[in-house]
Amino acid sequence: MSTGDFLLMVLGMGLATYGTRLAGYWLLRGVVISGRYKSMMDAVPPAVLTAVIAPQVFLQGRAEMAAGAIALAAAIFRLPLLLVIALGSATVAAFRFFG
Repeated sequence: MSTGDFLLMVLGMGLATYGTRLAGYWLLRGVVISGRYKSMMDAVPPAVLTAVIAPQVFLQGRAEMAAGAIALAAAIFRLPLLLVIALGSATVAAFRFFG
């Protein structure tokens, strides 16, 4: 793949990502979201993240399972997101290096 193709692909993905976000605002510009619908929409981001992350945690190995448990514990204690990610990454690295 040439550099030009790569840059074109990255630009296309960026436009697609930005376009979907913009389309959501455009489609719902006059809609007031409240009640049960708002509760449902608030639950979508954690559900999507769980669907993406859970297979990686449970289907890869011991290092990933330990990292998931430590990151979950850190999140439950309301540590900053950057620290939760760093703890999970450090756990995987430590397990792979020492294990």
